[in-house]
Amino acid sequence: KVYITMNIRNIFITIRYKIRYGSTVEWYNFWYLALRKKHGIVPQVASIGDTIRKIIDDRCSVSRLGDGEILLTRPDKKLKFQTGNPLLAQRLVEILASNEEGHIVCIPDTFSNLYRYIRKSRRFWRTHFFIYGSWWDRLLVPGRKYYNAFVTRPYMDFADKENAGRWFHDMKQIWDDRNVVFIEGEKSRLGVGNDLFDNARSIRRILCPSRNAFDRIDDIRQEACKQDKDVLFLIALGPTATVLAYDLHKAGYQAIDAGHMDVEYEWWRMGTRKKVKLARKYVNETAIGSEVSDAGEEYREQIIARIV
Repeated sequence: KVYITMNIRNIFITIRYKIRYGSTVEWYNFWYLALRKKHGIVPQVASIGDTIRKIIDDRCSVSRLGDGEILLTRPDKKLKFQTGNPLLAQRLVEILASNEEGHIVCIPDTFSNLYRYIRKSRRFWRTHFFIYGSWWDRLLVPGRKYYNAFVTRPYMDFADKENAGRWFHDMKQIWDDRNVVFIEGEKSRLGVGNDLFDNARSIRRILCPSRNAFDRIDDIRQEACKQDKDVLFLIALGPTATVLAYDLHKAGYQAIDAGHMDVEYEWWRMGTRKKVKLARKYVNETAIGSEVSDAGEEYREQIIARIV
């Protein structure tokens, strides 16, 4: 009886979420098309394949900025898992304009040719650009080459999904035979239950708050800097990962904002065509994605620090 009640509640939450989200997107999507909105700046964005090759060849660090990070360049805005503040806004603007050797800035490749993506994704980005397109125009550097933020989202949103397997295969070269330290939210659980990181030499984890992690960025950075310089940091921590990857690069490490890489890999292995809840991992893009089951003993043994 309890299980049935929980199931009904989850179905109700999901339906309510979809109706609210869908009606908002449809409204702005219509006006984007009707008014024929244009970008002031159409940036040059490298392909996913070229971005992966750049990371492998140069062992560079990676900061990604997407719709959420652009929103938080205003301190009065917030996400479901991160409240905005002036310092975070300042750091995100700084990183988007940065040009550090050995560090690349990645943005979404959605400023042109949206028909590469599924209908839901096209509608989302039209909505985003209708509301926030002027923010991008203000912050992007004209003539600058950016790398592809979808390097960590190479599956779900693409209409043609044939390349995803090759991209995941190539991506594994980044951490091949490396000592990897995951810096992640308490429920992110990178690699748990799949083989994405099986070719790493070792895996350790620094667990961080699932919400408002930026409030603890000094503590997280201090803990990370206790590690040897040869480790590879893979960070799944929302907008905090964008800043932390940049800071750790400047401290002499290779650090990559890994975003939804592991979740996308799970969806690709499942062959699902929609974003679904994962039993043992937090998925912020589903209505009940925060409810997770036990991650197992091997996972617990990999934890070297908790910052909560």
